[in-house]
Amino acid sequence: MLTVVCETPGTLRAHDTPKPERAEGEVLLRVKRVGVCGTDLHIFTGNQPYLNYPRVMGHELSGIVEEAPEGGALQAGDTVYVMPYLSCGTCIACRAGKTNCCTRIQVLGVHRDGAFTEYLSVPQQFVHKANGVTLDQAAMVEFLAIGAHAVRRAQVQKGQRVLVVGAGPIGMAAMIFAKLRGAAVTALDSRQDRLNFCTSALGVSAGVTLGDSDEAELATLTNQEFFDVVFDATGNPKAMERGFKFVAHGGTYTLISVVASNITFSDPEFHKREMTLMGSRNATTEDFQTVLEAMRAGLIPTALNTHRMPLADVPEKFKDLLNPTAGVIKAIVEC
Repeated sequence: MLTVVCETPGTLRAHDTPKPERAEGEVLLRVKRVGVCGTDLHIFTGNQPYLNYPRVMGHELSGIVEEAPEGGALQAGDTVYVMPYLSCGTCIACRAGKTNCCTRIQVLGVHRDGAFTEYLSVPQQFVHKANGVTLDQAAMVEFLAIGAHAVRRAQVQKGQRVLVVGAGPIGMAAMIFAKLRGAAVTALDSRQDRLNFCTSALGVSAGVTLGDSDEAELATLTNQEFFDVVFDATGNPKAMERGFKFVAHGGTYTLISVVASNITFSDPEFHKREMTLMGSRNATTEDFQTVLEAMRAGLIPTALNTHRMPLADVPEKFKDLLNPTAGVIKAIVEC
């Protein structure tokens, strides 16, 4: 079968690998679609700190069941999506239902080989039917669930002012679900094309361009009060530190981004606001279900999928997805 391996940063190669055999308790999948995530781009460029090379990338996937354990919920021919966070089920986080931050988590495409391949065998508890959605939609559930999880953690309420810093796919996912909760959403980013997409396709209230006047513009938009909830989805330490100043008194700051760096902030500014600071990692089954329900109700813009390519073209064309002029929001690989 065809498997594309990131052997070293910047080097992708196609290999003919053996079709995996289904282990006990696993489901053998025929991979059909794989969403390209910022994590994959970081792996390719060598900016993913939690990974060893070589690695088969890809954790946003949908497929068709080839083989499944007898007596289980899945059967051959079922269309499915995969929760790529393979949690242990027994650690302190898992016992509390927080499988997204399992102490021994193994993420497909990061800690173990992922879905840039034709067949994949996955523990059955992480494979779920994708009833009522297309293969393309099922491959986009995961990144949207990350945004849904962040919005749920921040307890976004109707009528609140929300700022999302970073208008990549994860930031857009947070915008979508904050807006579905009735918040007035503002996007802040350096790329005008992304901001235009957020206002036209996602319906956010305002898009503000990063620059010398952005703080004044954000203040004007909020009557000098700033935002009830701020999300950072930049993956940039300086941006994450700067975001503290955009949080209103009594507000919440949620870091969706993770960076291999220390983050510092002014304690007097933090305390006088009685600010709530939280991290948001991955997503849970509840968040995946939230996304699926929104998809089935037609609430997720199909315009998010802007690019696609066959798996065989990935070694040669993957680098094109890094070109800002290409206008990539979400690319899907067809297997």
